[in-house]
Amino acid sequence: MALEHAILVSLLEQPGSGYELARRFERSIGYFWTATHQQIYRVLKRMENDGWVAVREVAQDARPDKKVYSVAGPGRAALTEWLRRPVEPESVRHDLAVKVRGAAFDDPTDLIAEVERHRAAHAERLARYLAGERRDFPEGAELDAGQQLQHVVLRGGIEYERMTLAWLDDVLATLRRVGAG
Repeated sequence: MALEHAILVSLLEQPGSGYELARRFERSIGYFWTATHQQIYRVLKRMENDGWVAVREVAQDARPDKKVYSVAGPGRAALTEWLRRPVEPESVRHDLAVKVRGAAFDDPTDLIAEVERHRAAHAERLARYLAGERRDFPEGAELDAGQQLQHVVLRGGIEYERMTLAWLDDVLATLRRVGAG
């Protein structure tokens, strides 16, 4: 997937400025796709030049005008074409897994602090995802089709983080066991 497609989806959900898009990537789109502010602005400019997005200047008090982006016809057509094209299942590239395998050739306990650091990062991400779920998808709320699809993606992120935490716990226990032996 290209960043363009993630931006088009976000803008179809709600038009916004580059800053607002970056915040969405930090808050919700980041469950499945990450991008820096610079990447978003660079791609928005290219999409504007290609006619994929329309731009409207909005005046602001005591601040420069902001550009609000929305999806134009060619952008929607590009997204539709991409949505209908098959994608290959993703392969996992996992540096930490290679380090765990390589620990057999060093002191395995030297890797414990690194695995604990990864575990803390994944635990924090899971907590953010769960807080977002409580905030955006309260129990018993009636959800439209778009919200249901957003929620199923978030649930996938939640389950991925839970699986990763369980694996990291297993790695830590294994490193401690083989390091003691």
